[in-house]
Amino acid sequence: MKPSIYITRKLPESIIAPLQKEFEVDMWEHEDVSVPRDVLLHKAESASALLTMLSDKIDRELLQRSPSLRVVANLAVGHDNIDLEAAKELGITICNTPDVLTETTADLTFALLMATARRIVEADRYVKEGKWKSWSPLLLAGLDIHHKTIGILGMGSIGEAVARRAKGFNMNVLYHNRSRKYAVEQDLGVQYATLEKLLTQSDFVVVLAPLNEDTEGMFQEEQFLLMKNTAIFINAARGPIVSEEALEQALKRGDIAGAGLDVFEAEPIDADHPLLKLHQVVALPHIGSSSKETRYGMMALCVENIHAVLKGKKPSTSL
Repeated sequence: MKPSIYITRKLPESIIAPLQKEFEVDMWEHEDVSVPRDVLLHKAESASALLTMLSDKIDRELLQRSPSLRVVANLAVGHDNIDLEAAKELGITICNTPDVLTETTADLTFALLMATARRIVEADRYVKEGKWKSWSPLLLAGLDIHHKTIGILGMGSIGEAVARRAKGFNMNVLYHNRSRKYAVEQDLGVQYATLEKLLTQSDFVVVLAPLNEDTEGMFQEEQFLLMKNTAIFINAARGPIVSEEALEQALKRGDIAGAGLDVFEAEPIDADHPLLKLHQVVALPHIGSSSKETRYGMMALCVENIHAVLKGKKPSTSL
């Protein structure tokens, strides 16, 4: 009997074709709807491999109920949806998709920063809604980006890529990380800072840290009060790092000038969420790595990793 693979979102046939030649492949029929929990549990019970999305909860219950499971390939660099400890205990290989999405996510992060600072989304709506009747000196005036200070929380590969882009805008780059990166400081000309210094001195605070017990809920009222009232806050990492209630109040009080968000505490976000009612917020549907080239690359890497494990070989990327 061939090993079976369950894919939790509809992917292009061209991507899964290599797996179909050697394995039994079953795939959720929807591209933009998450597989229900009960369906996922049922399918996982007999699967040798899972190709999962960040929205799929791969917890201890699921892993323990899946005796044939050998590998989970997560279509993301993050893995906070997976119980890594349980997987290790059960001998299940967990793979993710780092590196392939680094530059694409950095592009989106910097685009989000620019759109928020220069009020691009507001300006687009202004024109399309027929409000542009004349020109005035301060019409939709935003904030400069060049020669400002950017503070990057989380200097991993994506953080480094954002820092390189910032240097192209002649920005001063501060960073805060769990450990200092002396080689990066030398190569990119960035400066390590305590979190407090980063928050107080930065014109743009960009969150790119992983979600873990140290970063969950890191941004509360206290952190926003430390920031400049002209500062822009960007979160392209994970929603639960930030208290959305604290962010909302900081924006309403004018403690900070604006926010660009690609991630939220609960996703997808409800249309009547209070943050979406604020004109100084630019909101995106978690599309940091969403270019066609990169998403296809991520899918291909997942397929490659699954094939390797099921053939008794070492995957290209594993946790």
